[in-house]
Amino acid sequence: MLIVAGYLEVSPGVRDAYLVAAAEATRRARDAPGCLEFVQAADPLVADRVVVYERWVSEEQLLAFRSTDPGPTATPLPDIRGAKIIRYEISGVGPP
Repeated sequence: MLIVAGYLEVSPGVRDAYLVAAAEATRRARDAPGCLEFVQAADPLVADRVVVYERWVSEEQLLAFRSTDPGPTATPLPDIRGAKIIRYEISGVGPP
């Protein structure tokens, strides 16, 4: 299993526009084979930050999704100023 987690930094005042534009990618990801979770959400304390969390069954399925074309009707995303996103390879899971 893979977890992709971290955050994106967008220009002040465009975070809501980013999240609206990213909604279609979220729908596509959740429908993709191997996607267990896919969320991009507003950070409740930092106005220009978008929190990213994804869970995938395998790297192959993650890469297959990322290689897909969003299509001609996809809304362009506002510019991302910075990011800190890390991929974690998980070898086991259990109850908290």
